[in-house]
Amino acid sequence: MNPGRNATGGGALTHDFSQAMSQAGSSQFQEVIRQELEYSMKVELDKILATAHSNEIEHTKKDLEGFKKLFHRFLQEKGPSVDWGKIQRPPEDSIQPYEKIKARGLPDNIASVLNKLVVVKLNGGLGTSMGCKGPKSLIGVRNENTFLDLTVQQIEHLNKSYNTDVPLVLMNSFNTDDDTKKILQKYSHSRVKIYTFNQSRREHGVLVPPGHGDIYASFYNSGLLDNLIAEGKEYIFVSNIDNLGATVDLYILNHLMNPPNGKRCEFVMEVTNKTRADVKGGTLTQYENKLRLVEIAQVPKAHVDEFKSVSKFKIFNTNNLWIALSAIKRLQEKNAIDMEIIVNPKSQTGGEGGALAEAGLRFRVPGPAPRVHLSFLFQTLDGGLNVIQLETAVGAAIKSFENSLGINVPRSRFLPVKTTSDLLLVMSNLYSLNAGSLTMSEKREFPTVPLVKLGSSFTKVQDYLRRFESIPDMLELDHLTVSGDVTFGKNVSLKGTVIIIANHGDRIDIPAGAVLENKIVSGNLRILDH
Repeated sequence: MNPGRNATGGGALTHDFSQAMSQAGSSQFQEVIRQELEYSMKVELDKILATAHSNEIEHTKKDLEGFKKLFHRFLQEKGPSVDWGKIQRPPEDSIQPYEKIKARGLPDNIASVLNKLVVVKLNGGLGTSMGCKGPKSLIGVRNENTFLDLTVQQIEHLNKSYNTDVPLVLMNSFNTDDDTKKILQKYSHSRVKIYTFNQSRREHGVLVPPGHGDIYASFYNSGLLDNLIAEGKEYIFVSNIDNLGATVDLYILNHLMNPPNGKRCEFVMEVTNKTRADVKGGTLTQYENKLRLVEIAQVPKAHVDEFKSVSKFKIFNTNNLWIALSAIKRLQEKNAIDMEIIVNPKSQTGGEGGALAEAGLRFRVPGPAPRVHLSFLFQTLDGGLNVIQLETAVGAAIKSFENSLGINVPRSRFLPVKTTSDLLLVMSNLYSLNAGSLTMSEKREFPTVPLVKLGSSFTKVQDYLRRFESIPDMLELDHLTVSGDVTFGKNVSLKGTVIIIANHGDRIDIPAGAVLENKIVSGNLRILDH
């Protein structure tokens, strides 16, 4: 290939390249494509580097190197990243029940153990899926408290209760960094040191290393990792900021710091039992004598149903992770953190740009997005295109660490708020709020959470709030489905299974004080002022 060829910004094929393709055999053809794409990528990244401010050149270089490595690996891979025949159930002792961890109790010096901990929250997401602008962490979820408010309250309560200094670290993205830093001023008098670092950068519309798997390189490159080690910190507890169940657990921390066999774990993943609602969640497996996280996007199509089986794969990853800081430093310096690239075919329209921008690298795909990673061209996207989204997941690094462990925790430690259906649950009387932590109400007779499905009229937070004059009593609710133009008056009580369906053109107003128990409401029910 002629290195002096004229590369177009969109990675279009040149005449010489077309000739080379027609003359090359299959393997040569693939190699020619790879070289062309890598060359086009290099040209684009060099342009970006040339626009960096002098004080940002080194940082930008590191970001772009990570981008280049991920892209190179992506082009080298052929077919699914896992061999299904090698997947085995994890050995029993590799996933410990939480009850066994808790039964050990706590030492008298729990404060000294806590002082070795850093809480890290993944704060890269926007609130677009719920119709909100800006960081998702700034959405109000309970008593006007945001996700970030509750997180700060939790850690402040720990520090006050045990006279400790547990800091909070936020991994932001280019989407959330500015707004988050502005809001942090409100916590300046709280008893929590708050640090931030950026997951990735965007220059001229190009996105660099995607997915929360970027935490290791970004944390290391920011200098914050070394600073925390120098302060005597030993473990980080990583979780999604929208998982309201992901609080610091003293029993798990004690197990890490004071292991019963004397050998510390470098990586602990909290898993919990699957329900029918969790069949797509990543699961821990044994693969080539190592614990390995397998995501549904990595599973060959022929085995997807098997992967979703609740009987075969009984647990899934909560993304609550406990990781040794010294191990991150060691592996990062050796460039030894290996995470599979997860390939997600997507379709982008103009309205989805924000959601895709959160996620990572984007590629134009001529036709249906392929699993064979050769038939696409790199291009900045504007809308209405099929795309391939590349991600790495923070939990996928588990296989790179020594003495890794899974802990099967109660479902209460997995309480994510991804939709307004989830929001309804955490705003209801099913939960009580204490020092930033939500716990299931003692008045709830069943430990399981109701299944709630709110229709498209409730998708946006502002629409959802407008449709509830007050949050219904849900203590005895098992299942709620709402579809269409439905509103709820004050002090409504929902029990058992309740299905409310307003057909197109109809409207249903549930009157104030109504008690619906095992009811189906359909048709048109409207209450008018007079």
